[in-house]
Amino acid sequence: MESAIIFTGAFQRWITSVGTDGISYARLRLLEDLHCRGPQKMRALADELGLTPRNITDAVDALESEGLVRRTAHPTDRRATLVELTDAGIATAEQELLPRQCAIGDLFNDLSEAEQLRLSELLGRLADGLRRRGQRV
Repeated sequence: MESAIIFTGAFQRWITSVGTDGISYARLRLLEDLHCRGPQKMRALADELGLTPRNITDAVDALESEGLVRRTAHPTDRRATLVELTDAGIATAEQELLPRQCAIGDLFNDLSEAEQLRLSELLGRLADGLRRRGQRV
């Protein structure tokens, strides 16, 4: 178990360092979620990323001030606000995500094909365990 803790810390430091402009991992996750899933309600983003309402508001405020996201009215829920990527946000997400995805892919090349399959199976079992415990995966 200690090796998992050591790996997690090292991986987080490494993945934050991979990239071009030092964008934080938390902000990158927000851009990635919007890029992959499209416009989202603030609450859904907070839940997906494990952030408090205050933290998601701060993150969206910062990205909005940089012109990377915008808030829009939800088409059917007057109380909800959608967050979506701007054209600059899409470009930034693609520019920042690709080097990290390639680096992660390269890291997994350190494992044999059989090891990659076994890791995938084990991670699937852990994800199933999280689901059973009520965690969205």
